[in-house]
Amino acid sequence: MPTALEFFAGSGLVGQGLAPEFETLWANDFCAKKAEVFRANHPAVRFDRGGIEQVRGRDLPVTDLAWASFPCQDLSLAGNLGGLKVGTRSGLFWEWVRVLRELSEHGKRPPLLVAENVVGFLVADGGKHFRKAYSALRALGYRVGALVIDAKMFLPQSRPRAFVVAVSEEVPIDGLHGAVPSPPFHPYGLIRAGHTINDPEWVWWSLPPFCGEVAAFADICERDAPCDPISKTRELCAMLSPVNRRKLDEAKRAGTFFAGTGYRRTRPDENGRGSQRLEIRFDGIAGCLRAPNGGSSRQTVILVERGAVRSRLLTVRECARLMGAPEDYSIPGSYNDGYRAMGDAVAVPVTRWLTRHLLEPLAARAMAIRAQHAA
Repeated sequence: MPTALEFFAGSGLVGQGLAPEFETLWANDFCAKKAEVFRANHPAVRFDRGGIEQVRGRDLPVTDLAWASFPCQDLSLAGNLGGLKVGTRSGLFWEWVRVLRELSEHGKRPPLLVAENVVGFLVADGGKHFRKAYSALRALGYRVGALVIDAKMFLPQSRPRAFVVAVSEEVPIDGLHGAVPSPPFHPYGLIRAGHTINDPEWVWWSLPPFCGEVAAFADICERDAPCDPISKTRELCAMLSPVNRRKLDEAKRAGTFFAGTGYRRTRPDENGRGSQRLEIRFDGIAGCLRAPNGGSSRQTVILVERGAVRSRLLTVRECARLMGAPEDYSIPGSYNDGYRAMGDAVAVPVTRWLTRHLLEPLAARAMAIRAQHAA
């Protein structure tokens, strides 16, 4: 069985998606609360809590895959766009590159890499940061390509994420890539980034489309969870713009059960001043989960049944379901701890699809080459 290292492992959902094709031997994360969630669900995995700055390649086991879901704060198009500068949170990418270099120096070079982040990683600042990251992985002797996978292909959550997949140059990739980009995994921003790289060795990785059924948010919401006082619900409804008010009125007139979600956002009013609005959706898909760094980042649930409207925050279990975590996945700690553990994670079925259709076949080829060299 191929094995893996998980850098910035968070709450452990990447390992959940890699299994059973990969066995995670080692993982790390700086956050004590996420470490608690990881250890509760993956007790057999060696977990080092602390910053990647303290990780040394010589201390890590030999594995087939090194996965890094490095911090996104400086690459998100909704953030400060500090990029991959050393000293920023997203700049910890370079510490991962340092560890990869040290692994190589100690004869432990993993043949397969994955760097996961928000789509801004590919397109922010005209793709400048991505070009630097790409060049760094190429300099380590890997062929590199990328995909964008949206969790809404598998789950009722809009959550596009970029996956940069790199493989050692000696590993054959025939049958796992295309000559040209193809939807839905190569959207326009990625195509532009690939063309900007202008490297004849750039790889357009191939994945089959997912054709299974996807549950709606109403199917996974906890209908008996405690709701807000009616005064709070009225306050939220008063924040609706005319467009969003029509959405709610249509749901009320339908006379059936609707479960929608919404975020509070600051929008300009008719005088050009910032005004807080609640923007809701009843299309069966929740908005992208985010870490709870303030009230506006917590997603509101709007429930409509027989014309009555109720509101509340997403429950932690709903967050876990939106990420594809199993029902028995343990999430210890407070509400904010659980929300953060899920909001900063990678959706399980996304990782699983990538694993089964690309990572495991590449790892099998790498293991076959290693076996030949050992014979």
